[in-house]
Amino acid sequence: MDIASRPSEPAENTQVADAAPPPAAPPVIRREDYLPPAWLVPEVALDFRLGLDATKVVAKLSVARNPAGSGASTLRLNGDQIAPLAVRVDGLDVNDWRLDGSDLLVELNGEAHAVEVETALNPAANSQLMGLYASNGMLCTQCEAEGFRRITFFPDRPDVLSTYTVRMSGEKAQFPILLANGNCTASGEGEDGTHWAEWHDPWPKPSYLFALVAGDLVANHAEFTTMGGRKVDLNIWVRPGDEDRTQHAMDSLVNSMKWDEEAFGREYDLDLFNIVAVSDFNMGAMENKGLNVFNTRYVLADPETATDGDYDAVEGVIGHEYFHNWSGNRVTCRDWFQLSLKEGFTVLRDQLFSADMGSEAVKRIEDVRVLRIAQFPEDSGPLAHPIRPDSFQEISNFYTATIYNKGAEVIRMMRTMAGLERFRQGTDLYFERHDGEAATCEDFVKAIEDGARLDLTQFRLWYSQAGTPQVAAEMAHNGTQTVLKLTQTVPATPGQPEKQAMPIPLRVALFDRDTGTHSGEQLIVLDKDSQTFTFDGFTQPPVLSINRGFSAPVAIEFERDSADLVFLAAHDDDPFARYEAMQGLVVQHLVAAVSGKLDDAARAEGRAAIGEAYGSVIADPALDDLMRGELMILPAETYLAEQLPVSDPGAIHAEREALKAWLGRELAAPLKALHDRAVAVAYSREAAARGARKIKTQALVLIACSDPAEGARRAFAQYQAADNMTDRQGALMVLASLDAPERETALADFHDRYEGNALVIDKWFSLQAGALNPKVLEHIAALAQHPDFTMTNPNRVRALYMAAAANPKAFHDASGEGYRMIGDLIRRLDPINAQTAARFVPSLGRWRRIEPVRAAMMRAELERIAALPELSRDVREQVSKSLG
Repeated sequence: MDIASRPSEPAENTQVADAAPPPAAPPVIRREDYLPPAWLVPEVALDFRLGLDATKVVAKLSVARNPAGSGASTLRLNGDQIAPLAVRVDGLDVNDWRLDGSDLLVELNGEAHAVEVETALNPAANSQLMGLYASNGMLCTQCEAEGFRRITFFPDRPDVLSTYTVRMSGEKAQFPILLANGNCTASGEGEDGTHWAEWHDPWPKPSYLFALVAGDLVANHAEFTTMGGRKVDLNIWVRPGDEDRTQHAMDSLVNSMKWDEEAFGREYDLDLFNIVAVSDFNMGAMENKGLNVFNTRYVLADPETATDGDYDAVEGVIGHEYFHNWSGNRVTCRDWFQLSLKEGFTVLRDQLFSADMGSEAVKRIEDVRVLRIAQFPEDSGPLAHPIRPDSFQEISNFYTATIYNKGAEVIRMMRTMAGLERFRQGTDLYFERHDGEAATCEDFVKAIEDGARLDLTQFRLWYSQAGTPQVAAEMAHNGTQTVLKLTQTVPATPGQPEKQAMPIPLRVALFDRDTGTHSGEQLIVLDKDSQTFTFDGFTQPPVLSINRGFSAPVAIEFERDSADLVFLAAHDDDPFARYEAMQGLVVQHLVAAVSGKLDDAARAEGRAAIGEAYGSVIADPALDDLMRGELMILPAETYLAEQLPVSDPGAIHAEREALKAWLGRELAAPLKALHDRAVAVAYSREAAARGARKIKTQALVLIACSDPAEGARRAFAQYQAADNMTDRQGALMVLASLDAPERETALADFHDRYEGNALVIDKWFSLQAGALNPKVLEHIAALAQHPDFTMTNPNRVRALYMAAAANPKAFHDASGEGYRMIGDLIRRLDPINAQTAARFVPSLGRWRRIEPVRAAMMRAELERIAALPELSRDVREQVSKSLG
């Protein structure tokens, strides 16, 4: 599957008199307690009589005793907020069934039976958007991880694989299109304006991959011929009027199918592949077999409404869900502890695909930036967990950056150590061994081990240990010999106080200071607590380039002076390492400044080095603009905070903004020239034009920070002249942070121009909530009362409040109002959509790494949430771990 000021009350004043004690915590599910299912379900037949307010479901299950199971006679069928209307076994009504909590239990003798259960649903009332729900007049499903049990009673676990036959009937005027997994085998007209369709999926799948969509939809059609000669009908289904914005998604789908054949040898296996875009969706998209359901933001794109980043996201998510057809569907997870088996592997696959479709260097930098902003803080906080967790209370809480992004990095390390050819042999072996099975992470590692002929015994620790390894480097030079000493530590994390050394593959190169070149890159593997590596042939101390290409998801601690970093920023031939040198130069300076270690002279010296590096980046004719734009992006405040044991968000923000303003003043002339050059480049989707749009915005950010009047003038001119969303949104982002008359004019125009276009109005909310405007909290409060805001659409909630939670100026406001705002949101949203509400808890859960005054206010908000008598499992687990 891939925001008006009042102080918070102190924690001790949050008790509620005579409040009922909170409910008992949900049970902890442990990986070590896994048992195979007692009963299997080889075949499922589902009959849906569809209605927005009332849908009836008849499920017929062919059940068979599992030879590997416990031998229990009880068939346990999971349910969630549903009730059985009738239960039949082998065609006969039975009355001796019982409920165990939400689960239906039926006693069975013998080896095989036909079990039939009827349920009734109200999709329109399903605001949790799990199971079968209504969205803008259509019906759709979301079943991962445990949504199928909200539709009918079923052993809702990923190791129960079934073939599905689905019959749907409903009013033709309301639901003219009826879709499910697999291929449509029959359809016809019913009585009184109804019609029906039958679908069959020949590939056994777990219940989380079931999908159904019914509604008024139109399709962009295409065809793809696989390498084996199969002709596949491709359809992207959207609401009428949106079809003109689907061509990029279709092109991305075709490219994905072709790339997966070439890169991994994976061929599509049905005659039909459908994608449906849905407005109300908790996730980005879902890989249901043959019927992918997508959030509209990852399908709809045209230059007027989508930025270059949106185009890239559509391509990446389309690829991700398609690649799941093999890494997730044909080979699925034995249990949810193995989630990274499919998600980590598929994220790597979509990253490699996007790199091949565009700039490999820029894609790698973007992926590492996401890892550092989202996953590194997770690894160092109260919610840290291995990529293969040992326990959980609510599985939806484990759809995390650790499972996805770190999971991808761990597999990428195997690829680095094996080499591309042997890694491909390992993945081929994995698919060959486990096609049609519910597999484990160990199965994957073993296949890579055998296929690539690697010993991964110690490497398996990456699957069981949480935390980001810290690698300290020291370099000594004597004569012609250079000795590199590396020491690794894996910090303690909840439940794991002691860690073992893990294999860490590091690509390194040593540069000659005089020539600016190196004699070749080497791969070294640090697999002990401490090791030394010797390099010969240097008459003077070389400059070390380490973890090139970000070959391992670790934090490198290496003291070096600014001159070496400036050198690497100018000379390193590895694009990521060059970016890393730029980042290191800024991080080193800002961390020292925030820590109070810089006097005026040292501050001036540090800024001068950064200015020199930025000046060389702006002027370097050998750089393409896409890469130039990456090198100009300052480290995120979240990442800066990770460099400190306890951070002061206010101080970090102030120092970073001061540096931006200094750079804008110091480099005023080249920045203006850069902006002028980029403005003259006509719109296209080619790399040169995309790069020009990227540097245009980066230059504008620095200009506006140093000279608000000039920034407002240029931004407003860019906004007015824009013929694409990238330029228009970039200009509006700058204006939204300024206290200038052009701000209100542009924001009003943007809303009027795109009123009714939900995805673009999401941008309007997000730009304002993420702005560095002095009145940002007032603006967020006003936006929450705007007629276009709703708590029932996850995209709109995320647009306003996730942007606010990610905005350090708003969230970490000294008054505590930002924390109160997110706490209030969680309390209001939890009854409506628990999954979305839970996504906001980690922002408050970082309180231990924040200075004491703000930390107390963050903790107080968590305590207020925890005191509520009715909390979802999703939120309660996150809050209890954050407080514990």
